[in-house]
Amino acid sequence: MLGISIYPYKEQQQETLDYIKLAAKYGFKRVFTNLLMIDEGKEQEVITSLKIAIEYARKFDMEVILDLNPAVFDQLKISYQDLTFFKEMGATGIRLDSTFDGLIESLITFDTSGLDLEVNISNDTYYLENIFAYQPNKKRIIGCHNFYPQRFTGLDYEYFMKCSKKYKQLGIRTAAFVNSQAADHGPHIYTDGLCTLEMHRDLPIEVQAKHLIAMNLIDDIIIANAYASEEELKALSNLSTEQVEFDVIFAPNTTELEKEILLANQHFNRGDINSYSIRSTFVKLKYGKYDIPENNTKELVNFGDITLGNNSFGQYKGEVNIVKKSMPNTKQEKNVIAKIASNNQFLIQYIEPWTKFKFREVEE
Repeated sequence: MLGISIYPYKEQQQETLDYIKLAAKYGFKRVFTNLLMIDEGKEQEVITSLKIAIEYARKFDMEVILDLNPAVFDQLKISYQDLTFFKEMGATGIRLDSTFDGLIESLITFDTSGLDLEVNISNDTYYLENIFAYQPNKKRIIGCHNFYPQRFTGLDYEYFMKCSKKYKQLGIRTAAFVNSQAADHGPHIYTDGLCTLEMHRDLPIEVQAKHLIAMNLIDDIIIANAYASEEELKALSNLSTEQVEFDVIFAPNTTELEKEILLANQHFNRGDINSYSIRSTFVKLKYGKYDIPENNTKELVNFGDITLGNNSFGQYKGEVNIVKKSMPNTKQEKNVIAKIASNNQFLIQYIEPWTKFKFREVEE
């Protein structure tokens, strides 16, 4: 599921509503916002602006998660035993930016408001196990990583993977944030981009999202800052969120049949893997009887090249390979029909035995 973040300051109310409508047009179904750091005396102003935006998002059947911490409950004089206030604002769930003691979280999951409880999964603690020890309603618990406005403070890749795997294995629906390169603000005064993974901060937004999809650990992808451009929203909406979809640049003389074999079929890696190539062999059953003459048969194929077995390749005619390690093609049995775009090549490492994947054409 794709989501956006909103910070509906009073002076940006209409711009926020327009952004929600645009995101809904492109199939976005989640909204993240927060009630943190409300200035003393401005509580009602902030709540009124938020309520307008939330109710508008709900008209498009969007989920809306409100980010809170224990101090907000005290500031607004709200009991954690009665979440009616947030329900009446239109929220479908609340996210706890910091923690209670586990028992309170478990009680929240039984609140009659029916709100989901979203926990912070950017930590490697036994927080969730502690909540589980108090017998919560697990159906009402979801998880979301943090985002980081300060450059060089986003999560390291290995740590992100460790935390994400942990919560995913516990059966929690997970979410993480990506950074819009067009947006200019978030919930805080200072922001130098907003993302969960530091390595994503300067990448195109669709590449960030593809990376999260390739990991197969994150269910929902949320744009952390506002306002993403329409081009970015469209780019994310065009992604396959179910599997890796490699952007490819075709060789100039690639035939229509070769393009069809690559673009119009579901591909998956063989289970008996090797170090040199990812082998999509199922397609040869469909195209093995077609005429596939020699075409662009380089003597050496390199990392990121996509090859297709031609007429001279016997029972391997029609087999598609993604090259992982340079190897000779001196017998000219493989046509080099395309190359994976440079900013997608790092995704090759995520193709494991039986991993499904597809291709889409882009211009160089």
